[in-house]
Amino acid sequence: MTVAATEVPDVTVVVAVYNTMPYLTACLESVVEQTLGVDRIAVVAVDDGSTDGSGAELDRFAAAHPGLLTVLRQPNSGGPAAPNNRALEVATGRYVFFLGADDHLGTESLERLVTAADQHDADVVFGRMVGTNDRHVHQKIYRQTDLDLDLYDSELPFALANTKLFRRSLVEEQGLRFPEDLKIGSDQTFTIAALVHSRRTCVLGDYTFYYAVRRHDASNISYDATWRDRLWSARRIMDEVATQLPPGERRDAVLRRHLTWELAKLLREDFLELDEDEQVELVEGVGKLCDTYFTDDLKQLIGVKRRIRLCLAEARRVDLLRELLAREREHGDPPFVAEAERAFAAYPGYAGDRGVPREWYELFDETVGGRLRDGVRVSSTRLTRRGLALEGSLGATPGHVVVGVHLRDVERRHAGGARSARQPEELPPAAPVDTRVEPSDDLRRGPASTFATVVPLERLGRGGIVAPRLRVQLGGHAYDLPVHCGHLLTRPEHVRWHGLRRVRTLAVLDDSGNLVVESSTLGWSSSMRRVAQRLRRRR
Repeated sequence: MTVAATEVPDVTVVVAVYNTMPYLTACLESVVEQTLGVDRIAVVAVDDGSTDGSGAELDRFAAAHPGLLTVLRQPNSGGPAAPNNRALEVATGRYVFFLGADDHLGTESLERLVTAADQHDADVVFGRMVGTNDRHVHQKIYRQTDLDLDLYDSELPFALANTKLFRRSLVEEQGLRFPEDLKIGSDQTFTIAALVHSRRTCVLGDYTFYYAVRRHDASNISYDATWRDRLWSARRIMDEVATQLPPGERRDAVLRRHLTWELAKLLREDFLELDEDEQVELVEGVGKLCDTYFTDDLKQLIGVKRRIRLCLAEARRVDLLRELLAREREHGDPPFVAEAERAFAAYPGYAGDRGVPREWYELFDETVGGRLRDGVRVSSTRLTRRGLALEGSLGATPGHVVVGVHLRDVERRHAGGARSARQPEELPPAAPVDTRVEPSDDLRRGPASTFATVVPLERLGRGGIVAPRLRVQLGGHAYDLPVHCGHLLTRPEHVRWHGLRRVRTLAVLDDSGNLVVESSTLGWSSSMRRVAQRLRRRR
């Protein structure tokens, strides 16, 4: 039996509907199944001119759940902004929640969100969202619960969808509405304004609240947007941020997302598929936004791969941008070139010979470990009387690079040979690696910095397993890289005397091809056992 909603429900769920069958059914069912109870929920669904039977499905649900679902109808408006605005005009709940008509909720979602908002007096609350059907959802913001999230010092600018719980009094006091001239991205301006004025914002990471669905037919309006739609949307959103926030660190913290995602994504390889006039038009549009919003501080906050594209657009260097993208399409990411304490990405123009500043190409406080790891090539791994001998190259780190080897203790043995995993423990560093630079013009590899080192066997310990790792200092930052050998192992075993015992050292590969070294004590020979017995009797 369905219970009619109260006069003032806890939450009004807004659903903008346009041709979303059969996903609409799962969406509405997920609302009906909420543990909050339908007596505390009101649903306002706006049919934006659907032609696929979505309107009939809304009528069916409204009849099956009287008092729960209000259905409004209007001619197609071309986007979700107009139906969302119309729903806000009739919403009565203490809170309002926007639910995509092709998405669905976890059964406890609304109860958890409303409870958190009431307990913590929050104006905006949202929970972990995941993608289905291969839809990508940025996950960093959902790693943990934060009951007082800072818009300007968190990943919140990268989670600006309106799929959140908003206190309706905030929405009405601030006059928050969706810009109806935007085909895509209208939810960002609404969400940004709400977050700027929110007294407290909470993110809940302990439950999957929202399932964002990618349709199999890819008919979502965002997938069909042209580069002109996306550029116009970015311009409107960035200008709206500027009306909410004065120039400075706070504005930069929000706009970093739009420069990194909305604008830099327009300058990817598909840029080369445009004709020359369109390329010039697109670069001019991106360049104008960079003129206004791409501050020097932001240039150091954005990774070099996106920064260089934006800087070239700001300089209107269509020629260099074409060359960069063409070379990247053919050869992949370029190598890094290190010069003393600075490091540069070797894109066209990094050497200062193309009339653009070298600072555009510089690595600042960036995570480059993944690319370095891909560049490690081990050519020889041997266990000798001197120790573990390693030789190879780091194709991604040419130039003046300081390289060392250190060991990470990954496992110990107990008495009787039993093993137990333990937390990695860094052992003292080994001797510096002998590095040699061998320049190369091969664009697929770049110059190579070779290395050769020997880790003394005594440092490998007795009765344990250690993992040698290369330590690379690049651009003022240190990176620890696993020694990846593939199937290459030369002289993988060595037996030596340690005092009166024999120690067997064995180099093996783990499931990922990373080198680990196992050291174990072997049994004494009969003659050495007699010597040991005599020594004990003399004591």
